[in-house]
Amino acid sequence: MTMQTDESRTNRPGPVTRIRVREVTGTAVRDRRDDLATEEPLEIRLLAGGESRTVAITMRTPGADFELAAGFLHGEGIIGPGDISAIGYCTDEDLTPEERYNTVTVRLRTSTMPDISALERHFLTSSACGVCGSASLDALRDRCSPLDAGTKIEVSPEILYGLPSMLRKAQGVFGRTGGLHAAGLFTPDGTLIAAREDVGRHNAVDKLVGWSLTTDRLPLDQHVLLVSGRASYEIMQKALAAGVQIVCAVSAPSSLAVDLGRDFGMTLVGFLRDERFNIYSGTERITT
Repeated sequence: MTMQTDESRTNRPGPVTRIRVREVTGTAVRDRRDDLATEEPLEIRLLAGGESRTVAITMRTPGADFELAAGFLHGEGIIGPGDISAIGYCTDEDLTPEERYNTVTVRLRTSTMPDISALERHFLTSSACGVCGSASLDALRDRCSPLDAGTKIEVSPEILYGLPSMLRKAQGVFGRTGGLHAAGLFTPDGTLIAAREDVGRHNAVDKLVGWSLTTDRLPLDQHVLLVSGRASYEIMQKALAAGVQIVCAVSAPSSLAVDLGRDFGMTLVGFLRDERFNIYSGTERITT
Protein backbone atom coordinates (compact mmCIF):
# COMPACT_ATOMS: atom_id res chain seq x y z
CA MET A 1 0.00 0.00 0.00
CA THR A 2 1.29 3.44 -0.88
CA MET A 3 0.22 6.64 0.78
CA GLN A 4 -0.14 10.20 -0.43
CA THR A 5 -0.95 13.47 1.27
CA ASP A 6 -2.36 15.32 -1.76
CA GLU A 7 -6.17 15.33 -1.67
CA SER A 8 -6.59 17.59 -4.73
CA ARG A 9 -6.92 14.94 -7.43
CA THR A 10 -8.89 15.71 -10.58
CA ASN A 11 -10.11 12.14 -11.12
CA ARG A 12 -11.68 11.64 -7.72
CA PRO A 13 -15.42 12.05 -7.06
CA GLY A 14 -16.67 15.63 -6.71
CA PRO A 15 -19.27 17.08 -4.33
CA VAL A 16 -21.79 17.71 -7.15
CA THR A 17 -23.30 15.19 -9.58
CA ARG A 18 -25.06 16.44 -12.73
CA ILE A 19 -28.11 14.61 -14.09
CA ARG A 20 -31.02 15.21 -16.46
CA VAL A 21 -34.52 15.61 -14.96
CA ARG A 22 -38.01 16.20 -16.31
CA GLU A 23 -39.62 19.18 -14.59
CA VAL A 24 -43.39 19.49 -14.41
CA THR A 25 -44.92 22.85 -13.49
CA GLY A 26 -48.70 23.01 -13.83
CA THR A 27 -49.31 21.87 -17.41
CA ALA A 28 -45.79 22.72 -18.62
CA VAL A 29 -43.17 20.00 -19.04
CA ARG A 30 -39.48 20.48 -19.81
CA ASP A 31 -36.24 18.53 -19.61
CA ARG A 32 -33.32 20.23 -17.95
CA ARG A 33 -30.06 19.66 -16.13
CA ASP A 34 -30.02 19.37 -12.34
CA ASP A 35 -27.21 19.35 -9.78
CA LEU A 36 -27.35 16.83 -6.95
CA ALA A 37 -25.22 16.56 -3.83
CA THR A 38 -22.95 13.56 -4.36
CA GLU A 39 -23.32 10.76 -1.83
CA GLU A 40 -20.78 7.93 -1.80
CA PRO A 41 -19.34 5.57 0.82
CA LEU A 42 -16.04 6.29 2.52
CA GLU A 43 -14.07 3.47 4.10
CA ILE A 44 -11.74 4.60 6.90
CA ARG A 45 -8.76 2.36 7.58
CA LEU A 46 -6.18 2.46 10.36
CA LEU A 47 -2.58 1.41 9.81
CA ALA A 48 -0.39 0.79 12.85
CA GLY A 49 2.44 -1.60 13.55
CA GLY A 50 2.20 -3.12 10.08
CA GLU A 51 -1.47 -4.01 10.62
CA SER A 52 -4.34 -2.54 8.59
CA ARG A 53 -7.93 -2.51 9.91
CA THR A 54 -11.15 -1.02 8.57
CA VAL A 55 -12.78 0.93 11.41
CA ALA A 56 -15.77 2.59 9.75
CA ILE A 57 -17.76 2.90 6.55
CA THR A 58 -19.85 6.05 6.30
CA MET A 59 -21.86 7.72 3.57
CA ARG A 60 -20.49 11.18 2.80
CA THR A 61 -20.14 13.94 0.23
CA PRO A 62 -16.66 13.69 -1.36
CA GLY A 63 -14.35 16.50 -0.36
CA ALA A 64 -12.21 17.08 2.75
CA ASP A 65 -12.04 13.28 3.11
CA PHE A 66 -8.78 13.40 5.07
CA GLU A 67 -10.30 15.88 7.52
CA LEU A 68 -13.38 13.67 7.83
CA ALA A 69 -11.30 10.61 8.68
CA ALA A 70 -9.14 12.47 11.20
CA GLY A 71 -12.14 14.17 12.82
CA PHE A 72 -14.09 10.93 13.08
CA LEU A 73 -11.20 9.10 14.75
CA HIS A 74 -10.66 11.99 17.18
CA GLY A 75 -14.34 12.19 18.08
CA GLU A 76 -14.39 8.47 18.89
CA GLY A 77 -11.36 8.78 21.16
CA ILE A 78 -9.08 6.72 18.91
CA ILE A 79 -6.50 9.43 18.18
CA GLY A 80 -5.31 12.74 19.55
CA PRO A 81 -3.14 15.59 18.27
CA GLY A 82 0.17 14.30 16.96
CA ASP A 83 -0.92 10.68 16.56
CA ILE A 84 -1.14 10.71 12.74
CA SER A 85 2.05 10.18 10.77
CA ALA A 86 0.44 10.08 7.30
CA ILE A 87 -2.98 10.03 5.70
CA GLY A 88 -3.97 9.37 2.11
CA TYR A 89 -6.19 7.61 -0.35
CA CYS A 90 -5.61 3.90 -0.78
CA THR A 91 -3.85 2.95 -4.01
CA ASP A 92 -3.93 -0.84 -3.74
CA GLU A 93 -3.76 -2.29 -7.22
CA ASP A 94 -6.72 -4.62 -6.62
CA LEU A 95 -9.07 -1.64 -6.12
CA THR A 96 -10.92 0.15 -8.90
CA PRO A 97 -10.24 3.89 -9.33
CA GLU A 98 -13.62 4.64 -7.72
CA GLU A 99 -12.82 2.43 -4.72
CA ARG A 100 -9.39 4.00 -4.28
CA TYR A 101 -10.84 7.46 -3.79
CA ASN A 102 -13.54 6.12 -1.49
CA THR A 103 -10.96 4.62 0.88
CA VAL A 104 -8.78 6.67 3.24
CA THR A 105 -5.97 5.11 5.25
CA VAL A 106 -4.71 6.82 8.40
CA ARG A 107 -1.21 5.77 9.44
CA LEU A 108 -0.52 6.12 13.18
CA ARG A 109 2.80 6.78 14.87
CA THR A 110 2.19 4.04 17.43
CA SER A 111 3.62 0.57 16.83
CA THR A 112 0.42 -1.17 18.01
CA MET A 113 -3.15 -1.05 16.77
CA PRO A 114 -5.47 0.74 19.25
CA ASP A 115 -8.58 -0.99 20.58
CA ILE A 116 -11.25 -0.45 17.94
CA SER A 117 -13.67 -3.23 18.91
CA ALA A 118 -16.48 -0.79 19.73
CA LEU A 119 -16.10 0.98 16.38
CA GLU A 120 -16.15 -2.30 14.48
CA ARG A 121 -19.44 -3.29 16.13
CA HIS A 122 -21.19 0.03 15.66
CA PHE A 123 -19.90 1.76 12.52
CA LEU A 124 -19.49 -1.08 10.03
CA THR A 125 -23.24 -1.65 10.08
CA SER A 126 -24.66 1.88 10.28
CA SER A 127 -23.28 5.15 8.95
CA ALA A 128 -26.02 7.35 10.38
CA CYS A 129 -24.68 7.91 13.89
CA GLY A 130 -23.19 6.30 16.95
CA VAL A 131 -25.11 4.12 19.35
CA CYS A 132 -27.13 6.34 21.66
CA GLY A 133 -28.49 5.81 25.15
CA SER A 134 -27.43 5.88 28.78
CA ALA A 135 -24.67 3.36 28.03
CA SER A 136 -23.15 5.82 25.56
CA LEU A 137 -23.08 8.58 28.16
CA ASP A 138 -21.43 6.24 30.65
CA ALA A 139 -18.77 5.28 28.09
CA LEU A 140 -18.20 8.96 27.28
CA ARG A 141 -17.58 9.74 30.94
CA ASP A 142 -14.72 7.22 30.93
CA ARG A 143 -12.74 9.24 28.36
CA CYS A 144 -14.06 12.82 28.59
CA SER A 145 -14.30 15.24 31.48
CA PRO A 146 -16.74 18.13 31.95
CA LEU A 147 -15.56 21.37 30.39
CA ASP A 148 -13.27 23.58 32.44
CA ALA A 149 -15.36 26.40 33.88
CA GLY A 150 -12.23 28.54 34.09
CA THR A 151 -12.11 28.96 30.31
CA LYS A 152 -15.75 30.03 29.96
CA ILE A 153 -16.64 32.16 26.95
CA GLU A 154 -19.74 34.31 26.54
CA VAL A 155 -21.81 35.16 23.46
CA SER A 156 -24.61 37.69 23.12
CA PRO A 157 -27.96 36.91 21.47
CA GLU A 158 -27.21 39.52 18.81
CA ILE A 159 -24.10 37.59 17.76
CA LEU A 160 -26.01 34.30 17.66
CA TYR A 161 -28.75 35.79 15.49
CA GLY A 162 -26.23 36.52 12.75
CA LEU A 163 -24.55 33.09 12.62
CA PRO A 164 -27.07 31.14 10.47
CA SER A 165 -26.96 33.63 7.60
CA MET A 166 -23.16 33.68 7.69
CA LEU A 167 -23.04 29.89 7.52
CA ARG A 168 -25.57 29.83 4.71
CA LYS A 169 -23.44 32.22 2.64
CA ALA A 170 -20.48 29.86 3.07
CA GLN A 171 -22.42 26.88 1.69
CA GLY A 172 -21.33 26.90 -1.92
CA VAL A 173 -22.47 23.37 -2.79
CA PHE A 174 -25.80 23.82 -1.01
CA GLY A 175 -26.43 26.85 -3.20
CA ARG A 176 -26.16 24.60 -6.26
CA THR A 177 -27.95 21.51 -4.95
CA GLY A 178 -30.12 22.46 -1.96
CA GLY A 179 -29.22 19.09 -0.48
CA LEU A 180 -26.38 19.47 2.01
CA HIS A 181 -25.93 20.09 5.71
CA ALA A 182 -23.21 22.34 7.04
CA ALA A 183 -21.20 23.00 10.17
CA GLY A 184 -19.47 26.28 10.95
CA LEU A 185 -16.86 27.26 13.48
CA PHE A 186 -17.10 30.82 14.87
CA THR A 187 -15.30 33.00 17.38
CA PRO A 188 -17.37 34.52 20.23
CA ASP A 189 -17.49 37.82 18.33
CA GLY A 190 -19.20 36.11 15.37
CA THR A 191 -16.25 35.71 13.01
CA LEU A 192 -16.53 32.63 10.79
CA ILE A 193 -13.31 30.62 11.03
CA ALA A 194 -14.19 27.62 8.85
CA ALA A 195 -17.20 25.86 7.36
CA ARG A 196 -17.68 22.38 5.90
CA GLU A 197 -20.57 20.76 3.99
CA ASP A 198 -21.76 17.16 3.75
CA VAL A 199 -24.90 15.07 3.33
CA GLY A 200 -24.49 14.19 7.01
CA ARG A 201 -24.42 16.76 9.82
CA HIS A 202 -22.04 14.55 11.80
CA ASN A 203 -19.70 14.29 8.80
CA ALA A 204 -19.60 18.08 8.44
CA VAL A 205 -18.60 18.34 12.11
CA ASP A 206 -15.95 15.64 11.65
CA LYS A 207 -14.48 17.61 8.74
CA LEU A 208 -14.24 20.73 10.90
CA VAL A 209 -12.65 18.85 13.79
CA GLY A 210 -10.29 17.05 11.42
CA TRP A 211 -9.24 20.38 9.91
CA SER A 212 -8.62 21.72 13.41
CA LEU A 213 -6.64 18.61 14.38
CA THR A 214 -4.40 18.66 11.31
CA THR A 215 -3.73 22.40 11.64
CA ASP A 216 -2.93 22.26 15.38
CA ARG A 217 -5.99 24.26 16.47
CA LEU A 218 -7.33 21.88 19.12
CA PRO A 219 -8.83 22.31 21.63
CA LEU A 220 -11.66 24.47 20.30
CA ASP A 221 -12.52 25.85 23.73
CA GLN A 222 -12.75 29.43 22.46
CA HIS A 223 -15.17 28.70 19.62
CA VAL A 224 -18.86 28.31 18.84
CA LEU A 225 -20.11 25.44 16.66
CA LEU A 226 -23.22 25.86 14.50
CA VAL A 227 -24.90 22.99 12.62
CA SER A 228 -27.54 23.48 9.96
CA GLY A 229 -29.93 20.78 11.15
CA ARG A 230 -30.78 19.28 14.49
CA ALA A 231 -28.40 18.72 17.40
CA SER A 232 -27.94 15.01 18.08
CA TYR A 233 -25.95 13.00 20.59
CA GLU A 234 -23.15 12.24 18.12
CA ILE A 235 -22.69 15.92 17.26
CA MET A 236 -22.48 16.87 20.94
CA GLN A 237 -20.04 14.01 21.52
CA LYS A 238 -17.74 15.20 18.74
CA ALA A 239 -17.96 18.80 19.99
CA LEU A 240 -17.14 17.72 23.55
CA ALA A 241 -14.09 15.74 22.42
CA ALA A 242 -12.87 18.88 20.60
CA GLY A 243 -13.48 21.10 23.65
CA VAL A 244 -16.29 23.20 22.09
CA GLN A 245 -18.19 25.14 24.76
CA ILE A 246 -21.21 26.35 22.78
CA VAL A 247 -23.11 24.24 20.23
CA CYS A 248 -25.94 25.82 18.25
CA ALA A 249 -28.42 24.23 15.86
CA VAL A 250 -31.03 25.77 13.60
CA SER A 251 -33.40 22.92 14.47
CA ALA A 252 -34.29 20.88 17.55
CA PRO A 253 -31.96 18.93 19.83
CA SER A 254 -32.55 15.33 20.84
CA SER A 255 -33.16 14.42 24.48
CA LEU A 256 -29.79 12.69 24.74
CA ALA A 257 -28.03 15.72 23.28
CA VAL A 258 -29.53 17.82 26.10
CA ASP A 259 -28.48 15.22 28.69
CA LEU A 260 -24.92 15.30 27.36
CA GLY A 261 -24.82 19.10 27.42
CA ARG A 262 -26.02 19.25 31.00
CA ASP A 263 -23.76 16.43 32.23
CA PHE A 264 -20.60 17.88 30.71
CA GLY A 265 -21.18 21.61 31.21
CA MET A 266 -21.77 22.48 27.57
CA THR A 267 -24.08 25.19 26.25
CA LEU A 268 -26.68 23.88 23.80
CA VAL A 269 -28.80 26.27 21.75
CA GLY A 270 -31.60 25.03 19.49
CA PHE A 271 -34.05 26.56 17.00
CA LEU A 272 -31.59 29.37 16.22
CA ARG A 273 -33.44 31.19 13.44
CA ASP A 274 -35.55 34.27 12.79
CA GLU A 275 -33.94 36.07 15.76
CA ARG A 276 -35.05 33.53 18.35
CA PHE A 277 -33.59 30.48 20.06
CA ASN A 278 -33.96 28.15 23.02
CA ILE A 279 -31.18 27.46 25.54
CA TYR A 280 -31.28 23.83 26.71
CA SER A 281 -28.11 23.78 28.84
CA GLY A 282 -25.32 26.11 29.91
CA THR A 283 -27.37 29.32 30.08
CA GLU A 284 -24.47 31.14 31.79
CA ARG A 285 -22.57 31.48 28.48
CA ILE A 286 -25.37 33.41 26.76
CA THR A 287 -25.41 37.02 27.94
CA THR A 288 -29.16 37.47 28.28
